[in-house]
Amino acid sequence: MEYGILSIAIPLLTIFLAIITKDVIVSLMGGIFAGFLVLNGYNPFDAFIALFDGIIALFSEGWITKTLLFILMVGSIIRLLTLSGAVDSFVAYLSQKSKKIDSPIGAMMLAYVIGVIIFIESSITALVAGTVAKPLCDKNGISREKLAYICDSTSAPICSLIPLNAWGALLLGLIVTAIDSQVISGDGVSLLIASIPYNFYSLITLAIVLGVIFLNINIGPMKYTSPVPYIAPNDEANIKATPYKMLLPILVMVLMVPIGLYLTGEGDMFKGSGSTSVYYAVIVTLFFMYLYFVPTKALTHKNYFKGLYEGIGDMIPVGLIMIFALLIGKVIGDLGTAKYLAHLLSGNISPVLIPLLIFLIASITAFSTGTSWGTFSIMMPIGLALGATMDLHIPLVIAAVISGGIFGDHASPISDTTIISSMAAGCDHISHVRTQLPYALIGGILASLSFLVAGWLTI
Repeated sequence: MEYGILSIAIPLLTIFLAIITKDVIVSLMGGIFAGFLVLNGYNPFDAFIALFDGIIALFSEGWITKTLLFILMVGSIIRLLTLSGAVDSFVAYLSQKSKKIDSPIGAMMLAYVIGVIIFIESSITALVAGTVAKPLCDKNGISREKLAYICDSTSAPICSLIPLNAWGALLLGLIVTAIDSQVISGDGVSLLIASIPYNFYSLITLAIVLGVIFLNINIGPMKYTSPVPYIAPNDEANIKATPYKMLLPILVMVLMVPIGLYLTGEGDMFKGSGSTSVYYAVIVTLFFMYLYFVPTKALTHKNYFKGLYEGIGDMIPVGLIMIFALLIGKVIGDLGTAKYLAHLLSGNISPVLIPLLIFLIASITAFSTGTSWGTFSIMMPIGLALGATMDLHIPLVIAAVISGGIFGDHASPISDTTIISSMAAGCDHISHVRTQLPYALIGGILASLSFLVAGWLTI
């Protein structure tokens, strides 16, 4: 059945609700319900049942269930690292052993490097980078707003550039769905890897952050931020300075991902399952943390499981966003939004402009909803259908969706990564949004020009 303009109205309604409510979950649920209302002949009872049955149906997909459990258990790892004193011990070690790090540039580079190395999940990246670098930044006169900017600007961009994580699992799932539906052809992993060099916003943002660190570039409201007075912890002398409590669990988690890809791909990492790999990586890490922290008395058996459960609770909102993001992607697919939009634009707009257009629409969607994952689920089917219809370079189209989702999410005041970054850095949330926005806009403008040029070069 053809739904015409209604297939576009549903994602637009979701964006409108996000602007009005400032609530990602409510916005996504509203859009999903409206979509099911159309799909079920405008019967509200059937639409209500379809919404909640649709949530349950998602769990029949193994990769979705594994990715959701991965997100929840990541929260446990974060909480256990804090409860065990691993973060405090790591900060004490850096302060004592490295005078080069104990400087303004060193403190900011610490946050940057952590953001690059810990590419497992954007929330982990922001939280660990902010938590570890905050004391050194305070000590060296770096404002909390600048630290939050560094955390936010390395979290999502690096997770999208090194997709051996839940981001990769989600993106790969969306691409494979398009392949299975015969919208596009090719190998999902190969297409995702080929899109990385075109992920202009992420690459540009990482470069801008380095310029901010080394050249002390302060623009807009960032010029007027001031550091928080440094107060040494009362028990600082009693903290055992060691990097191992922090680094060993993270190292186990990072190493288990390629091992999992190798095993699930039967010797070929590029054919491995990203969702399965990250799922077992966090399980092994949690086992390792128990065997490491409990015998060494960093945590008691009781406190370990208390931290485990509390950490799961911390990540429930993020897990809900993922569930509704995937479900609205399915609804939009059933409405035929991608096909209708492709038909609407085909022949009316130059193919050269399509990658830029996809980037801009994805940016607006992510800014309004505050979720890059929800944007990927909405825009990837639309972008891939447009790309296939107009014979565009598919990796460029994939990258335009990813870059747009990250740019809009980066600039959005209701984004979970924006909120987590300000929380991890310990600065006012609105202050973080205001000081970060000029840098994000510069990156967005440069990325727009890049997609315009790439569209022309690949036609």
